Amino acid sequence: MGAKSMLAGLAIVSMIGCGGESPTGPSGAAAPGGGSSTGGTFNVRITDNPFGSAKAVLVTFSEVAARDAAGNWRKIAFASGASTRTCDLKKLQNSAQDLLASATMSPGSYTHIRLTVQTAKIFFDNGSTSTTPCATTIAEPAGAVFPLALSPANGEVNGVYTMPTDGALNVLLDFDAQASIIDQGGQKYSLTPTIRLMSVS
Repeated sequence: MGAKSMLAGLAIVSMIGCGGESPTGPSGAAAPGGGSSTGGTFNVRITDNPFGSAKAVLVTFSEVAARDAAGNWRKIAFASGASTRTCDLKKLQNSAQDLLASATMSPGSYTHIRLTVQTAKIFFDNGSTSTTPCATTIAEPAGAVFPLALSPANGEVNGVYTMPTDGALNVLLDFDAQASIIDQGGQKYSLTPTIRLMSVS
């Protein structure tokens, strides 16, 4: 695991089912544009420990959110105001990383980050042709496709994330595909999001 092992104590992974609290908590989403009118930029980046023999693993995220000190979930917007963002986890191996979400957020302390997966698919025949690990959409590669049953759809990691009044807060998360994807046998697979905190800067 390398650097992951050194940082494992910084984070506790918690999986939450679809029947949990509302996506944004009692106060709703952050202000239009991804956050309040003042504060720094909250950048959530993603890397991966890939799933062995797969050529591509396309995961489409429907939401990234951070929980503030009051317990309210604040959405962190995807690029260009898109409603989803897709990442090929295989392109995030070997220390590669990409921006998942970014927003201006109110200064203060945040205690959790939650990723919500909309769909996930695994491909064993061909890799994706995307030039970047993450994009608004990524075309599915040719060959057989195996949808991943979501169990659950959310992955959550706690930590200490202090947003400055200006500047940027950069959080790198490992979406651990090797630990997340379960081979159920009979060419059936499931995904239990397993997320680890790699760094905060």
